[in-house]
Amino acid sequence: DGIAAALEALAATMANTDIPNRNLRSKETPVAKKENYKEFISGQPFYFNGTKGAIGLIHWFKRTESVFLRSKCTEEDRVTFATGTLTNDALSWWNAYAQPIGI
Repeated sequence: DGIAAALEALAATMANTDIPNRNLRSKETPVAKKENYKEFISGQPFYFNGTKGAIGLIHWFKRTESVFLRSKCTEEDRVTFATGTLTNDALSWWNAYAQPIGI
């Protein structure tokens, strides 16, 4: 399953990268402001279900980043908003692998 492998590789890379804004100790669910989410959704992000292969994943990354920039999405809201666009297999992967390790 290429999508699962690509997402696992991404998770491993992120886990081994020094990202100053990431707090692995907090297990609290971030709360996003409604206005920011409304702007994010109005940018029409792609929903990613994990069935379009690596190309689909790349398109999802690019589109999501573009929507973040246009909606002036804050850093702390990005993971919350992006994971809201995951569906089916991609959401199952997120819930099983990425979320438990604090990404």
